[in-house]
Amino acid sequence: MTTKFFDRLSNDLTQLLEDPIDYNVSIEVGEAPNNQIFKIHSYILQSRSPCFKKKFNETSFNDDHVKALTMSNISVKVFNVIVKYIYGGTISLENLENSIIFDLLIASNELELDELFEHLQNHLVNNNASWLRLNFAHVYQTSHQVKNLEIIQDFCNDIIAKHPNTIFESENFLTLPEDALISILERDDLQLEESKIWEYIIQWGKAKNPTLPTNLAEWTSDNFSTLKETLNQCLPLIRYFHISSKDVLKKLFPYQQLLEPSLWFDINSKIMAPDEAISSIILPPRKISGIILPTRTTPFPSEVITGEHILEISSWIDKKEIPYTESNPYEFELLVRGSRDGFDVKPIYEICDKVSNTVIVLKVEGTGEILGGYNPLKWDKNTDQYQTTRDSFSFSLKTENLKSSILSRVKEFNNGIGYYWSESWFSFGRSLILRNNLKISKNCYCHLNDKFYEKRIRSNEFLSPIHYPPSSLKSTFNAEEFEIFKVTKKK
Repeated sequence: MTTKFFDRLSNDLTQLLEDPIDYNVSIEVGEAPNNQIFKIHSYILQSRSPCFKKKFNETSFNDDHVKALTMSNISVKVFNVIVKYIYGGTISLENLENSIIFDLLIASNELELDELFEHLQNHLVNNNASWLRLNFAHVYQTSHQVKNLEIIQDFCNDIIAKHPNTIFESENFLTLPEDALISILERDDLQLEESKIWEYIIQWGKAKNPTLPTNLAEWTSDNFSTLKETLNQCLPLIRYFHISSKDVLKKLFPYQQLLEPSLWFDINSKIMAPDEAISSIILPPRKISGIILPTRTTPFPSEVITGEHILEISSWIDKKEIPYTESNPYEFELLVRGSRDGFDVKPIYEICDKVSNTVIVLKVEGTGEILGGYNPLKWDKNTDQYQTTRDSFSFSLKTENLKSSILSRVKEFNNGIGYYWSESWFSFGRSLILRNNLKISKNCYCHLNDKFYEKRIRSNEFLSPIHYPPSSLKSTFNAEEFEIFKVTKKK
């Protein structure tokens, strides 16, 4: 019987990483000014990672007998987790943000750490599915840009099959890679009528050929040949014999030149003589459930935020670690909209006076940031002081330029909410200060050294080191639009 002392081995090797005696590799990780140099032993890394083995073989020793590598595409935080896994064979994901775990997944694939790569895929799908859904567009696009993400791809395709509008009605559909579209069309359980699928692939094919005439009546045979070549891999996946005769006439007939003559003949033959044999392959019908499936997020009448944002804010109100994905326990009632009710702070107090549990959101002019916060207290136009709250929070919401939302909860409860009607301002501590006219006065800002809330919700370059007046024009901003909602539990 063989006795295995893996725990002691893991611990000793981890100690070697912390005290790198006789190291012969230095790896500069991350981008300045947040870069860091790791001192590594090549024989450990190359025994665990084929990628590192190749890199070491291609790199010569410098005058100090050390091989120097640079990996600016991996963050220090991610690489620190990876190198501890390589040395000690252990990993802890509990305290890592989901965005970091996803970056860790991509890095482990690049470094050919197969065991870790598979573990992280399963971890995200089994334990963090809500985050994957919330960041669906980014996750799905990455799954087709990075090799070997089959588990993530299957997860995404399953969502698309059940909620096809997630991708077909998204702004990213027309730029969808061909292999991604094919993987969707191959699904028997895609919950879409076949004629609608046909319309989508025609739309996608045209987007790949922007020089095609917009008016179909002007198309030449060459134009149809161009589109047919683009859709060469997609056309065989359409279930033509499960399209109604009405849609064959209305939707297929104008594009009949895309189809082989024998297929077009068989489609029409099957309509006129259903019992007659044909030579074309008849694919099985899609397994449509017959139930109207809910969309991934509830449509929300806001000029600033989306249904996904509302679900995320609702989960923060309930202090849930995993965001709500479809069923929202709250109603959001619009109280104030800048473009409708004005952008001055004082009238906000008049409209919201004595109303509690409100969410403020605003879109920053010029940057596209979405900032805001949750105020559980009643608005009070007769108060000029900070108010105590344990449940308020400020935030930056995920946008195209911000991969993940930032949540900042109040930590100094006595300074949670600032009511100053007479001075025309309102604040979440000093995390977010809204002052005067939000549209034109450019007096809104976030404080660099706010001690009242946990985190900064803007990057340092946009923060003011002094409270008022703010230190520079760069640290102040106007709002393109802002809204305030009353939040109530659904009955």
